[in-house]
Amino acid sequence: MFRLAISSLLLHTTTALVYNTFDGPGFPSCHNVSRIETPTSFSQLVSIVKSAAQTKSRIRAAGKGHMWYDTQCSDAETIIVQTERVNGIYDFTLPPGATEGSVVVDAGVTFFQLAEYLHDRGASVGYTLTNWNISFGGSVAMGAHRSSIREHSMVAAGALALDIIDGRGEVRHIERNEGDEEWLAASTSLGLLGVIARIKLRVYPDAKVFAKQDTYDEKEILEGDIYGLIAPYATANLWWWPYKRKFHHRYYDVVPAESTPQEGFQNTFSITDLEAFAAKGLLNSGKYLATSNMLAEEIFFGIWEKPNFREKTTNKNIDKWPVYGWNYDVLIGGLYPDQKPEWDYDLRGYTLELAFPVQMANKMLQRVRKLFDDELKRGIVMTSTYRSGINIKFGKAYYDLLGQGTYNTSDGLDWTKGVIMFDFPSFRPTVGDNKRFNEPFYHKVANTLIDEFPCRPHWTKNSRDVLTRSVKNLDPNHLRRFNEVRKRFDPDGIYRSVVGEILGLY
Repeated sequence: MFRLAISSLLLHTTTALVYNTFDGPGFPSCHNVSRIETPTSFSQLVSIVKSAAQTKSRIRAAGKGHMWYDTQCSDAETIIVQTERVNGIYDFTLPPGATEGSVVVDAGVTFFQLAEYLHDRGASVGYTLTNWNISFGGSVAMGAHRSSIREHSMVAAGALALDIIDGRGEVRHIERNEGDEEWLAASTSLGLLGVIARIKLRVYPDAKVFAKQDTYDEKEILEGDIYGLIAPYATANLWWWPYKRKFHHRYYDVVPAESTPQEGFQNTFSITDLEAFAAKGLLNSGKYLATSNMLAEEIFFGIWEKPNFREKTTNKNIDKWPVYGWNYDVLIGGLYPDQKPEWDYDLRGYTLELAFPVQMANKMLQRVRKLFDDELKRGIVMTSTYRSGINIKFGKAYYDLLGQGTYNTSDGLDWTKGVIMFDFPSFRPTVGDNKRFNEPFYHKVANTLIDEFPCRPHWTKNSRDVLTRSVKNLDPNHLRRFNEVRKRFDPDGIYRSVVGEILGLY
């Protein structure tokens, strides 16, 4: 769950509060919070923003599961308005025999909530989805995505209309229109236009899918046809094990519903008490000993070779590929009923995610391999310290102003074939200074990729330093066009954030 803890229970004093990411206390997303509002209805949400607008007080929406770093607000005093309790689902329509319908969700609805609602009605959102603990308003705002070249998998790509509460407290209804600057700005708005309070989404008839995984030697991927591995499937990604010099290739697609009775359910972030205790001890020792990290990658690789699925109807492990089940259960899944999420056990991580034109996939991954090898020449073995390795994701080209997969940009590169995302999570030690083994290596990876490639940052999975360094790779004309819309929506800058400041929008 998204445990946005506060540093004090005295909500009505003048003492500044700290608002935290889903990792909890010690992991701030906002440093200077004046108060936290918790509306339970759309009208209350509008009223809170109107009140802030009248006094020109800074205010930021907070959904579930979106933030990893302290970039959610500006460093000036800010009101937080939680959207979690504004979570209605309504106006569902999918006529019998139709290939597409729609549904309206409030900002605080999570993917798991909507998945259950739609499955009960024979529907799903297709592939424009993300993790179970994340809510829709923030997902659209920050450009959340799954992994696919063939299908649209960015959450905003599934939106048909948005209701945004602007900087005056007025509700603006924006319909999907690729020729409209307001839509192109709102599609990945970073919350700078206002609170995305309602979203009208495309829905489709529910379907069963398969999940299959193959293992490759690293050389086969680094020198192979990466696009050809990913593009044929509805959704697909790679997991890289740099110490093992192996890749896992996970891919999914539709199967006839009547072809299998299996109902697989994927484990996303859940872990047992024993696993957590063992992993934490091993990974903490890896702060000091490379051999511990080497052993960790060996163990995690071995675990990840097997399906991370259970049969939903019996809760029994599934031990053979392929796995079959309903759309959301297989593509995302969630927590097993007898387990807790990693962060409940103090297993937390640093993140880095950058997007590149997919044509540069081999060159980019080979450059990262060289960075690992350069450390090895110095006698330092670097590994993955995450349960599923380094996540290599992909995105179909999607045109808006600030999205990772946009195109027609001033760099002159062809982004229309899609993007490859390098998503490098790493364990954050709970001992000592919380720095990782050979900490400078991680910064070298980030700086090298940003300086040598035309990459774009994920908006909430990167530190302030990474975002600042990445600005040079963004299209100044896209930023200018976005800012023109922002000024119309929020002339007094009440939705200001650190990200907006880094982008030079204020």
